[in-house]
Amino acid sequence: MKKREDVDYFRIEALLTPEEVDFRDRVRRFVDEVCMPIIVEHFDKGAFPLHLVPRMAELGFFGVHVEGYGCRKTSHTAYGLACQELGRCDSGLRAMFSVQNSLVMYPIYAFGSAEQRQNWLPKLRSGQAIGCFGLSEPNFGSDPAGMTTQAARHGDVYLLNGTKMWITNGAIAQVALIWAKTEEGIRGFLVDTLTPGFRATAIQRKFAYRTSPTSLLELKDCAVGSDAVLAEAFGLKPVFQCLNYARYGVACSAVGSAIACYEAAREFAGNREVFGKPIASYQLVQERLALMLLEITKTQLLNYHLGRLMDKGSVRHPQISMAKLNSVREAMNIARLARDILGSRGILADHHVIRHLCDLEAMSTLEGTESMHTLVLGQDITGIPAFH
Repeated sequence: MKKREDVDYFRIEALLTPEEVDFRDRVRRFVDEVCMPIIVEHFDKGAFPLHLVPRMAELGFFGVHVEGYGCRKTSHTAYGLACQELGRCDSGLRAMFSVQNSLVMYPIYAFGSAEQRQNWLPKLRSGQAIGCFGLSEPNFGSDPAGMTTQAARHGDVYLLNGTKMWITNGAIAQVALIWAKTEEGIRGFLVDTLTPGFRATAIQRKFAYRTSPTSLLELKDCAVGSDAVLAEAFGLKPVFQCLNYARYGVACSAVGSAIACYEAAREFAGNREVFGKPIASYQLVQERLALMLLEITKTQLLNYHLGRLMDKGSVRHPQISMAKLNSVREAMNIARLARDILGSRGILADHHVIRHLCDLEAMSTLEGTESMHTLVLGQDITGIPAFH
């Protein structure tokens, strides 16, 4: 049986720069040598492997969208490859990486003041601080403009009141980027999580994203100074810019999950014997393996080209919607096929497939459901919005 390095049927690696290959390989080694041996235990406990954060920082995983402040900016393609490798291990691990980079460090770098950048970016790059992105609310996900969190100004102080839900990293963060309505519109606030009135509670009893510290954030007269306002962020446009980066990360992470499931199915099929021969010799199993590899390859090519469009600054947001929709949908189909090939063993965490299948159920919702991305594409095709 072929090794994982060959799950690149159309040799996309030949299109990568040496720097991109090096970064991808650095993440790959970290996943194989450090993360894979311990991830099932953390999945069982429903706990994030927090001890990995310093090692991730040491390897240069934080600040990939930032130049300076101790960071080294990479291409979007390299970021996508990192998300694919981390997603091959665990979606919660990939989510922490994506949020730290795309939803915390990037907006501080792109929209923050010089003081905000100098204060937070070195800490976030080194892993001394972890960030979270407080946008979604219990009753507002796909419609962020409907948020009810308020920031009332009293001189040089803002009082934040509201609730945020489904916040990745919330329970382990030192800084929260909270989006709230003000008299001048929606603004972002950098809130130190030790501020009185700020409370983060981990969401329990999740059957997906078990390693991710997904949280509920409550703000009750949480007072922050005017220097906490994200200086250059006005309205929802900067929010959507951040979400585009994160959404691309989800699309690439889903491919990683699909590769993990395909590898598990391929290895099992080569070793499992039924009626005196490996099940890989049966036509139906070969058909399923071929279908899985086909969809992985198509998705890899789509995501690769999307990364290059982002590198050139010529991407359109419906293209990101298409990639997210396609990647997660096909990865879910692949995970189900792998679960079937593994038989009873398909429900064991040690074989990894069921972990990915559960996580993909969550990924089908986060960063926009399939229905919402379908409507984004529908509007782009017809020019007619059908969201209402």
